[in-house]
Amino acid sequence: MGALKQLMVSSRPVSWVNTAYPFAVAYWLNSGKLNIALVIGTLFFLIPYNLLMYGVNDVFDYESDLRNPRKGGIEGALLNPKYHRLTLWASFLFCVPFVIYLVAVGSLASDFWLALFLFTVVAYSIKGLRFKEIPVLDSLTSASHFVGPMVFGVSLAGGDLSNPSLLALIGAFTCWGAASHAFGAVQDVLADRTAGIKSIATVIGAKATTRLAVLVYLAASALVLLAGGPAAQAVVPGLLYVFVVARFWNITDDSCETANRGWRLFIWLNFFAGSVVTLIVITFARSKGY
Repeated sequence: MGALKQLMVSSRPVSWVNTAYPFAVAYWLNSGKLNIALVIGTLFFLIPYNLLMYGVNDVFDYESDLRNPRKGGIEGALLNPKYHRLTLWASFLFCVPFVIYLVAVGSLASDFWLALFLFTVVAYSIKGLRFKEIPVLDSLTSASHFVGPMVFGVSLAGGDLSNPSLLALIGAFTCWGAASHAFGAVQDVLADRTAGIKSIATVIGAKATTRLAVLVYLAASALVLLAGGPAAQAVVPGLLYVFVVARFWNITDDSCETANRGWRLFIWLNFFAGSVVTLIVITFARSKGY
């Protein structure tokens, strides 16, 4: 039971919806079908995908997590070393049957996207690659963890990834993910520097990173408006992220940990944003006769 609890906590249950929802919505809106592929894909991005993403991260970030006061709760597990090997094996093996099915029912294009995004999930944390320690690439890779399920869902459903409105939404989601990662890294500047971990925030500083995050959130809002249609209404929650982060405009490296107040708001703001997106999805689906 101790091992199962550790695996559960490591998978970040509060964040499961952030990856499962984009896949489910993207697949359903582009296929108009409620079928077994939708169910299995949603289950995959709900739990196994998150265990792979966060479990691998918890293993390879253990030394820095020891120095991070916000680890050990809702914001991240402090994984007991005796469970590290189990976590790695469970992370990979739990994904295997789902991936086999999704590859079997997919196309060459969807298989490519699935392989690419599974690679970025692992490459972000694993020793030897550690994309999380390459400034800018760290934020872009983190964004791909959430945009990936959406792109894969569109591709698996046979959707048109070259559609201008869809590309604008993918761009907006990518900007949102990159800005969120960058601002999230601000609160860890001191802990990461102590552990010798590089990030966009440790390299350019807390203030510059926060201001960059504000600008990227604004870019996300602009792209949502560019997408047009019902999707443009998502600009409302998008601007709320701008407001939350802009309050830390003058943050310094020494006061970086105060950014945690804004980060904690994100947890609830994500659910509000998800509710707005759900209403938009319902409106769009009804217009399509789903």
